[in-house]
Amino acid sequence: MEQQWEENRLTTEGNILHKHVDDPFYRQKCKENICLRSVNVASRKLGLYGVTDVVELHPTLEENNSILHPGYPGRWILYPIEYKHGRPKKNQIDEVQLAAQAMCLEEIYGVPVMKGALYYEQTKRRVEVCFTEQLRDIVQDCALQMHNTYLSARIPQASYQQFCDKCSLINICMPLKPKDMSASYYLKKSLYEEAT
Repeated sequence: MEQQWEENRLTTEGNILHKHVDDPFYRQKCKENICLRSVNVASRKLGLYGVTDVVELHPTLEENNSILHPGYPGRWILYPIEYKHGRPKKNQIDEVQLAAQAMCLEEIYGVPVMKGALYYEQTKRRVEVCFTEQLRDIVQDCALQMHNTYLSARIPQASYQQFCDKCSLINICMPLKPKDMSASYYLKKSLYEEAT
C-alpha cells in the first residue's frame, strides 16, 4: 500500500539468482520441454497480476487440458516454476504464490494447471507442488484479505516473528520483538542514556 522497498543482502542475492531466470528473451529447450521466462499473468476473479519466473511447456498428445503455442508446433501442458533463493519453508507461503500463478494461467488459457514446481537455490532441487483445492482456497482467501486491507486504507499492525530479522523492510516496518514490548525496555532504550 505504501510502495516502500529497501534492499538487503538477501534481496540482492535473489536479484542475482533471477537475472538469468527473468530474461524474457532467453528461451530454452530442456529435453522435450520449452521454458518460457517472465510470462505476464493476471486473474480478474482474484484481482491479481504479476510475472512468473518460468512456465515450462510439457508436450502432450491430449487435446483437452492443453494449449497450442504459436511459436512451437504441437500441444502443451502448462507447468509453472518459481525460483527461490533459500530452502523449503515450514509454512505454505511459497506454494500459495505458485498456486496463484497457476490460477492466473488457468484463467488466461482456459485449461487446468494441476501442478508446478519450486526450485530452491540452496538445495539445488525442485519440489513439485500439486494445486489441491485446499491450496486454491488459501489463494482465494489471501487475495480477498489483501483487497479488504487495501480498501480499508489501513495497514495492519506488524507483530514481530523470527523471520522479521531477515526482512529487507525491518527498518521501515519495525515490529516490536517480545522483549521490546515492556515499558521499562522502551524507557531505557529511548529516554535514558547508559552510563559508561
